[in-house]
Amino acid sequence: MAKNINKTTFDEATKQKLEIFGDSFKEWLPVFIHDKYTDAVFIFDFFAGSGTDADNNPGSPLILLDKAKGENRKYCSKAQKTIKFFFNEGSVRKSNKLQENTDAFIEQCKKANSCLQCVYEYRILNYDFQELFSNTAIKKVFENNNIAKFVLLDQYGFSQINEDVFKQLISFPKTDFIFFISSSFINRFKDHPYTKQYIDTSKIDFDDKGTKEIHRAVAEYFRSLIPIGKEYYLHHFSIKKGANYYGLIFGTNHTLGMEKFLKVCWKHDKLSGEANYNIDDNWEENSLFAQLGENRKKDAVSKKIKELILSKEISDNKTGLRYALIKGCEPKLFTEVVQQLINANLIEIVGKFNRQSAKIHRIKDLYQIKRK
Repeated sequence: MAKNINKTTFDEATKQKLEIFGDSFKEWLPVFIHDKYTDAVFIFDFFAGSGTDADNNPGSPLILLDKAKGENRKYCSKAQKTIKFFFNEGSVRKSNKLQENTDAFIEQCKKANSCLQCVYEYRILNYDFQELFSNTAIKKVFENNNIAKFVLLDQYGFSQINEDVFKQLISFPKTDFIFFISSSFINRFKDHPYTKQYIDTSKIDFDDKGTKEIHRAVAEYFRSLIPIGKEYYLHHFSIKKGANYYGLIFGTNHTLGMEKFLKVCWKHDKLSGEANYNIDDNWEENSLFAQLGENRKKDAVSKKIKELILSKEISDNKTGLRYALIKGCEPKLFTEVVQQLINANLIEIVGKFNRQSAKIHRIKDLYQIKRK
């Protein structure tokens, strides 16, 4: 039986996980509120819990609703299209409690903001995940290119997000997702038949990764499931809780989605953008042995970008910006490397040197990079 975290107070690791969920949704929602090519926005929280912990700290459903409001109602006051929340909880008891907590949250929000009616719609569901995910009506929503979908999958353990579910998620248009997975437990029980029926652990190279990098190895496994030639972006965030390592995996088929998630990750981890601990053994800021400007992840990615530019494998700005994204760095890192190479008189720019490194899908000034 899964542990009922709603009967206890959320620990710090859980609170950070929830904060990342909320921050990611806050970055995601306004994109589609204003997108003229999106007719509706659907938000799915498939493992919603009861809505609060033992001390009434908000869980993911209430966090999502709160973020959807925006500061001074800047999001909900501008919502001119259908926006629906679906909160699913498999336990009848917890689902009933979630209904109670969600209704109370909405009523309190309406009162505090002098609203007669909430512009958002929400439904509390009580289904087994696999049953709901395979539902015909749900599938039609996911396959609809005119509906934007934000999918939260805060599963217990690792069994629900298997290869089949993952491949379906990455095939759906306008669908960004975040799922939680217990990477330490996959490693610990990698040879157990139960684990192997959900995760092909033979494809995960745990031996080449240290304990701190277990979630990186799991993320690489899911990355390997993306069909060759498909433009798709994944990033991960490792969470240490006691002696165990858990983590988040985010997926999007759009560079802007990846930019937004990386912004959140680098906010939470200024050293590597992917963990709630010092995963790359960087010197902490202001520590005795810190070297000014040194960052192992950024330095490694910068070095590789330089090599690829000088070998002509990266020959234009969009390719380079996308490469930085794929490597889990904000795309401005590529622009910084290009400037360094220009200053070193190693390359020249053919066209206008466009320093734009955000919203790279909208970049109009493309330039070529020529080695001197």
